[in-house]
Amino acid sequence: MKIALIGYGAMGQLIARLAKEKGHEVQLTLTSQDATRIADKEIADLKACDVAIDFSVGAAVPNNIAVCMNAGVPLVEGTTGWKLDENELRRAVGDSEGALIYGSNFSVGAQLFFRIAAAAAELFQNLDSYDAFIEEAHHKRKRDAPSGTAIQLGEIVANHLGREVPISSTRAGHIPGTHRVGFDSSADHITLEHVARSREGFALGALLAAQWIVGRKGLYEFSLVFDRILKSQPPAEETE
Repeated sequence: MKIALIGYGAMGQLIARLAKEKGHEVQLTLTSQDATRIADKEIADLKACDVAIDFSVGAAVPNNIAVCMNAGVPLVEGTTGWKLDENELRRAVGDSEGALIYGSNFSVGAQLFFRIAAAAAELFQNLDSYDAFIEEAHHKRKRDAPSGTAIQLGEIVANHLGREVPISSTRAGHIPGTHRVGFDSSADHITLEHVARSREGFALGALLAAQWIVGRKGLYEFSLVFDRILKSQPPAEETE
């Protein structure tokens, strides 16, 4: 698989390393600034790629989507802190007959956590004595608060619980990405927690999404097709 990387910060560099380890080729690397003033040669190089993966900055996302759709290259959009009207997004992808997969969190572990939280919320649906809440904490450099993951987690829990769920955010120091779902009553307190130890889970998820989106058309949200993506992967080889 020939990959174009948009954004070459910590995530972009990690994806490049893991892609190489898995036998893929990073054929083109663009910074966010490059994408806004992309030249004819870079367009040609982009068109030669099987897929693009974007982990840049929120302000650059609309342009990055437009560039990839115009070039006919499927895009994995992993940048957080951006918002585009869904109808506008569908139109941009549909008009170009392109393919795009996006998500608030590409971590495989986080996707499993979403499903665990949904199942837990179902159990508490008819227990008004328990109040649900969500807490999220990240390092002080993270721009958006609450995180996209927390917002999506809140929507999932609220939909299964049948009532609103408050979200609180902390930005301090070097805290790794942490998300908690709690259910509290006068009798007891139950907490589910996901802690990201590194960015590797996000990078692996983005590569899974990239493999899956090649050859497809349309707009997809990562968590909604996550089960299909996992089922499309060959089983791991057994080791001695």
